[in-house]
Amino acid sequence: MEYEVVIGLEVHAQLLTHSKIFCGCSTRFGSPANTQTCPVCLGMPGVLPVLNKKVVEFGLKMALATHCQIAPHSRFARKNYFYPDLPKGYQISQYELPLAEHGWVEIEVNGAAKRVGLTRIHMEEDAGKLIHDEHLPVSYVDFNRTGVPLLEIVSEPDLRTPEEAAAYLKVIRNILLYLEICDGNMEEGSLRCDANISLRPVGTTAFGTKTELKNMNSFRHVQRALEYEIRRQRSVLESGDDVSQETRLWDANQGKTYSMRGKEEAHDYRYFPDPDLVPLVIASEWIEALRASLPELPDAKKTRFVHQYDLPEYDAGVLTGEKALADYFEACVRDFPQPKKVSNWIMSELMRELKKEELGMEACLVTPQALARLLALVEEGAISGKIAKNVFLDMISTGKDPADIVREKGLSQISDAGSLESLAREILAANPKEVSDYRAGKTKVMGFFVGEIMKQTKGQANPKLVNQLLTGLLKE
Repeated sequence: MEYEVVIGLEVHAQLLTHSKIFCGCSTRFGSPANTQTCPVCLGMPGVLPVLNKKVVEFGLKMALATHCQIAPHSRFARKNYFYPDLPKGYQISQYELPLAEHGWVEIEVNGAAKRVGLTRIHMEEDAGKLIHDEHLPVSYVDFNRTGVPLLEIVSEPDLRTPEEAAAYLKVIRNILLYLEICDGNMEEGSLRCDANISLRPVGTTAFGTKTELKNMNSFRHVQRALEYEIRRQRSVLESGDDVSQETRLWDANQGKTYSMRGKEEAHDYRYFPDPDLVPLVIASEWIEALRASLPELPDAKKTRFVHQYDLPEYDAGVLTGEKALADYFEACVRDFPQPKKVSNWIMSELMRELKKEELGMEACLVTPQALARLLALVEEGAISGKIAKNVFLDMISTGKDPADIVREKGLSQISDAGSLESLAREILAANPKEVSDYRAGKTKVMGFFVGEIMKQTKGQANPKLVNQLLTGLLKE
């Protein structure tokens, strides 16, 4: 039997506020355990939460950026469950009246565009963090993360492949980064994703029994976990058994999922309106002011790059796939106004080296101004394109200016026509057969002559001038 895969993602984004959602404690990452807590976020008796307005603002921005319908009235609810890192014994979240619903984003996989619906966006507080001892059978609790504000972004079950799921997650992360409301760091847990996946016979509309996948801290892990779960569920169904509704954890080292617990239903959490927080009323004037203040978002920036810089759709898509990369490109073009050449260098040399070293744009030692100066040296004929690539490798490892590297290593391009002509005559005289072949119409031999000159000059000869000189000499 053929099966159709049905996937929905729940993305949790920690918001870049200075304080927590219901108290004034810091949200700074990496502080000593349990140093950023107070009676409110620890759930002490008698305390009262006070809503952080900036959290609502960030939630509204995300809702507007994803075409959601914003609720004029929303309400916080208590989600009751016991975890050792949830000191109150309940989480303040939203349930039947979320901040926003019925949005959408567009993804592209293998050249095909697809619209993915968003069920809802709601605000909630994060739980703490368990730290497991590597040597003893004990765990410790760090409550610093308790009360850090989260946006939960829930997709419709519109995704059909692991590739679509990864593409959707990248789109959501990119929007959060463009809005500057989340740092998108999946390794540190400030962006987390749970995936709901089920299989159903092709042609049917009823959903199959779903499992929820957790513990995926990269796009690649999300894709691999879904690929494994598809194989596992198909095997279960083909053997005549039923898929269990459960929560499963992804083990990246073993490349498989394993059962964590039975999957809860909404009624298991005993949601009810939080009596300590009044309903949230959003004024339409505030919504429109935020709409007017939204930055240029990825899709709009991609369209602008195509038209303003005359870039191919592919280039524009890559460059706007990350806000920091798009900003880097534009800063470089301001100093070296040849967009296609800048795009080529960023997508080939820069991105390759960053990927090889597993670095983000924020860790790149080559400033856009320095890259512009390097490209200018090539344009002026001071160095060849081949030498520029070697200079760039030094730049990305040291952060040095390209002109300094060229001077220190004596890499300036040789453009002395007299010396290059003498060298060319020597090479032609030493290779009479190749000269005869060229004059007989085998023009590809020109590459051999150019290569010999480059070898003799250690790649420093001006290639344009070399080609001109050889062409003239071979006509004699």
